Amino acid sequence: MRSLLLLFACASLHADDWPQWLGPNRDSVWRESGIIGTFPDGGPKVLWRVKIGGGYTGPAVANGKVYLMDRQVAVNTRAPGNAFSRGLIAGTERVLCLEEKTGALQWEHRYDCTYTMSYSTGPRCTPLVSDGKVWTVGAEGNLFCLDAENGKVLWSHDYKADYGARTPMWGFAGHPLLDGQRLICLVGGPGCVAMAFDKDSGKELWRSLDAREPGYCPPTMIEHGGTKQLILWHPQSVNSLDPATGKIFWSCPWDVRAGLTVATPRLSGDLLLFSSFYTSSKCFKLNTTKPTAELQWEGKSFSEKNTDTLHSLISTPFIEDGHIYGVCSYGQLRCLKLDTGERVWETFAATTGDKPVRWANAFIIKHEGRFFLANEQGDLIIARLSPKGYEEISRASILKPTTTDPRRAVVWSHPAFANQCVFMRNDEEIVCASLAK
Repeated sequence: MRSLLLLFACASLHADDWPQWLGPNRDSVWRESGIIGTFPDGGPKVLWRVKIGGGYTGPAVANGKVYLMDRQVAVNTRAPGNAFSRGLIAGTERVLCLEEKTGALQWEHRYDCTYTMSYSTGPRCTPLVSDGKVWTVGAEGNLFCLDAENGKVLWSHDYKADYGARTPMWGFAGHPLLDGQRLICLVGGPGCVAMAFDKDSGKELWRSLDAREPGYCPPTMIEHGGTKQLILWHPQSVNSLDPATGKIFWSCPWDVRAGLTVATPRLSGDLLLFSSFYTSSKCFKLNTTKPTAELQWEGKSFSEKNTDTLHSLISTPFIEDGHIYGVCSYGQLRCLKLDTGERVWETFAATTGDKPVRWANAFIIKHEGRFFLANEQGDLIIARLSPKGYEEISRASILKPTTTDPRRAVVWSHPAFANQCVFMRNDEEIVCASLAK
């Protein structure tokens, strides 16, 4: 197969686990069988609920454990009334390990962490679990490698103190990536927007790229034309790096407004897609024999309202059979032609129901011949997505929206799908519900 997303290789992982951002292969596909086709009356059976603190961190599920992060605000401390304001907000970040079957707390790692960013609810990055270790990144740039069994700190780095990074407006949000012995992180200091560390010791292996800010897009590994390429998208350019050295293969300037490089890049065949909230989408055609690329098409709109192709923010698009499915700036679930960016259809059915709402969201996960969509109201939807349109099959409410940063209650944490269950969290609890037939 000439081009494919690089599989996350780790023999120790259970086949049905969800050990990192977007699942085992970081491709938003749930490959488990024996899953319900429609929800029963009253919704899926809830197996357990556990109270937690605030955060956008999605859960990771591996080897019978559930890992997530949250934040506990200090007593008599309040966030600014305007979520866009930045101040000094005292509190504690925590890494939690729960027993998968019962939700019982196995261990926690906590550390003082004063927040300086907007939207101060809690951590953003999904934990990464492999080889008996868990790696976490907090909203203020605290990187930890912990023993997955007991939470013991094996090594750590502070992006700000160690590398001169500044906290981005919305906090550090680039989910870490494992590539063999290398842990690749979005850091952001001078000359080190991207960094690779030895996963076991924390030793720096290389650093690469300069930018005024790192953005929020996670490092993404692809393989194309026989070459592994590390894709690093920051607010000034799209970059392809040699993952072994950090050397640049190719780069394309792109000034992204407000630093909002968020959605994970998507590769399908020779085409590599990027999508941004204000500055629309770009699609690159990759060379089949060497690591270079040329622009296939780009959106022309620089407006969040008068959009043309796809203006993604929180949710990562999904590509299937030559079509893109993604959520646009005001909650429009859209289908586009991958080769041209031409819009095929749009609907608000999965997100707001019937009207545009700024930043309205639904996460998109493929399962067999249908999709699970987890929207910001806490609903889980089973639907078919095709060039013919959106076909809703079933819907259930899993948990209530709680985060009020965008001036309305939302759920903005990506769920995990593992061992015939869904794991969803808000700012008050994490819920495990069975999706088994």
